[in-house]
Amino acid sequence: MNAGMSLDEEIRQKLAVLSPTLMELEDESASHTGHKGNSGGGHFRLHIVSSQFCGKSPIIRHRLIYQALAGMIPQRIHALSIQAVATDETE
Repeated sequence: MNAGMSLDEEIRQKLAVLSPTLMELEDESASHTGHKGNSGGGHFRLHIVSSQFCGKSPIIRHRLIYQALAGMIPQRIHALSIQAVATDETE
């Protein structure tokens, strides 16, 4: 991890490999503090739009995201809610 880079920034940097046209990342960690099973990793909600998702099933889209974030789950990212949209599915 780069010194001084927040977890949010690091996630965005790693997801840049998917060339997103839109990326909204919301840190929901504060509302999950102390929940059973939370080992201290962050809780995030991700909305991402990418041409790399065109023609791919939701499972494959999620797999691409998890591959981009390899090494961060589950230690640094405890939970990730994903909405992955292909560019040809947007208005």
